[in-house]
Order: sequence, then structure tokens, then C-alpha cells
Amino acid sequence: MDKIDIEIDEKSGFCYGVVRAIEQAELFLEKNSGLLSLGSIVHNESEIKRLERKGLHTINSLDGISDATVLIRAHGEPPSTYLTASRQNLRLIDCTCPVVLRLQQRIRKRYEETKYNGGRIMIFGKKGHAEVNGLVGQAEGNAIVIEKASDLDTEEIKEIIESGNGICLFSQTTKEPDEFAVISGKLSSMIEAAGGDIDRLEIHNTICAQVSSRHPHLKDFAERHSIVIFVCGRESSNGKVLYNTCLNANRRSFKIESKEEIKREWFRPGDSVGICGATSTPKWQLQEIAEYIKSFY
Repeated sequence: MDKIDIEIDEKSGFCYGVVRAIEQAELFLEKNSGLLSLGSIVHNESEIKRLERKGLHTINSLDGISDATVLIRAHGEPPSTYLTASRQNLRLIDCTCPVVLRLQQRIRKRYEETKYNGGRIMIFGKKGHAEVNGLVGQAEGNAIVIEKASDLDTEEIKEIIESGNGICLFSQTTKEPDEFAVISGKLSSMIEAAGGDIDRLEIHNTICAQVSSRHPHLKDFAERHSIVIFVCGRESSNGKVLYNTCLNANRRSFKIESKEEIKREWFRPGDSVGICGATSTPKWQLQEIAEYIKSFY
């Protein structure tokens, strides 16, 4: 094949919260033989295996764990986790992302201010996602999670709107800004159609600025290249959203988890290859992918 151009997206790779969590884990493991992580520290199997070799072990719950050190990943945890840790004499390395932590505090504050007058907390996010579980916990489990606009078409939501009580809408930090705009717009329209007071709706766009800025950047990046290789873990919610941004801009976008998934027939002579990834994709993996593609030529 003819030589091709390859560019690694300079803005792809770990967000600040993930970088901080991994740095804290590695610092601890430099002086200790092992460390427990409550949930995967990052949704990237290659990075998980690298950290496992250093002594990081993932656990899915604190059941049966005592007298140990446990890392709280960037996604954060609900208050119940901290109570359990205290009861079981666990030492915590709390790596909750500062952006997520501030959001937790905002939700807890608004919940305390509104729970006695019928106000409701709504969160645009993925049900069951670790960050969302932590956010719902700030409202003592009483927050309503909205994944898509059609989730608003329920009797529960209609009853809340008709009650005339206040609604506070927040967002998971890694969601897509345009989707949040659709959710908030539909909720506003529903309140107006019911003859309600629109001022009773508080819309808090709590999507991380570092994440939201990647959408327009990736769109431009994908359009600039003839083929895009998007690298992310299968469990990365952020990766699925950002990949769709690339795919909508360039139909020759391919999502992979490792270099073994790359197919040589994807490439054409003279291609301009863009390599990018999610906030859970390490820079070293993007560079590895680039070197692997170069080996074809």
C-alpha cells in the first residue's frame, strides 16, 4: 500500500479525574504490595491489566472486606459506602473526581432544601452507572434517573408536573450536551403544556466542560480524516457517546478495544488516519495503535 498519514488526537485520553485516580493508585503501590479498587478504576481492559500487574485488585462490593485499604475511583460513591467502610475499619483513598464531588454536594444541598416541600431531583444519566449511583445516593435514593427523552412519558413524571412542585434537573458529568438540551427542553415544554409555572424548573447543566468540549473537537477531527480508529473499553459509557460523534461525522469510523481487533482491509491507499479515544483511553494505547497501523505499510 501507499504510505498513509496518521494523527493521534491530542485531546483524547484520560480526563483529569481518571489521571488523578491512577496516579494515586500507583503511588500507593510503590510502597505497598496490593490495593483494592471498589469497581474498575477505568473502563479500559488494557489499562486494568497493566495496573493489576502492579498489584491493583478490583472488587465489586465491600462485603466481607475489613482492615484493608480501598480506593474510591473517580466516579464517586454514595454516602452508604462511606458508612460501610467506617463500620468495617477500612482505610479509603478517595479519588472521587473533583467535578463529580461538587455535583454530589450540589445535589445533596438541593435535596435537603426541597425534600420537605415536595420538590424532586431528576438526573439525566445512565441507570446503574457508578457515578449515577453515587448521585442518587445524595438524595437518599429518591432521585429520578432519566436516560432518554421518552423516559419523561410516564405517569410518575406527569403526576410530578401536575403537582406544581419544584423540579431540579442535573446531569451525569459525562453525558452528551445535545441530549441534555433535548431532555431539558422537553421537560420545559411538558410543564408549559400542563399550565405549570416554568420557574419551578431548575436546569443545572452539570456536564464536565472537559468532556463536553470533546464533542465539537472530535467532530472536526473525524471530518478531517478519511478513516477514524476510535479506541475505548466496551464498558465505557463516555466512549459509546464520543464514538457516535465520530461515526456521525465520518462513516468510516471504527470502534476497537485493542489492536488485535483492527482489520487491514479497513484501510485504503492514501488514507489519512485519525486515532482517538474516550476519557478512559490511555495515551500509551493510542500510540500503540498508531505503531501497529504503521506496520501495515
